[in-house]
Amino acid sequence: MNHKNGFNPLSRTTAHRRAMSRNMVTSLFRYERITTTKSKALEVRKSAEKLITRAKEDTVHNRREAAKFISDEKILNKLFTEIGPRMKERNGGYTRVLKLGFRQGDAADVVILELVDYKLESGEEKAEKKAAKKAPAAKDDSAKTKKAASTKSKEAAPAKKPASKKTSEKKEEPKAE
Repeated sequence: MNHKNGFNPLSRTTAHRRAMSRNMVTSLFRYERITTTKSKALEVRKSAEKLITRAKEDTVHNRREAAKFISDEKILNKLFTEIGPRMKERNGGYTRVLKLGFRQGDAADVVILELVDYKLESGEEKAEKKAAKKAPAAKDDSAKTKKAASTKSKEAAPAKKPASKKTSEKKEEPKAE
């Protein structure tokens, strides 16, 4: 029975458990979907839901309390600007656990922990997002790449000419004998 047990220590030291929990919550907010074992997912879910509840109201105090748990500023900002407002209407139950089966090596229960409003993207949508991100950077880098290509071609051209002379000399020598 599991009466009065506040949490599952997961057979880890306190420092290891806290670090693992922080890393997994950060990954959950970054990717909005992670694959892990069932026991870890149930523990991570507790802290993730508390942080999402704080993120629904963007105040300095809530940001500082969440920053104690999430060290990455980009993910913290995403939590308060994207994830929190998306969950504004929901009164809890921000995550879902989907069972996958058993892991090959140790037969542990493997699950997917994801945010409830997570939507799977098709390959085309991912390609469009990548192209949109690369487009502004490509304009700035195009001049640099052209210069680099022209200098490489100038350097490469003299290196090829002596090689062709050597081959032509070798071909001529057997004919002379």
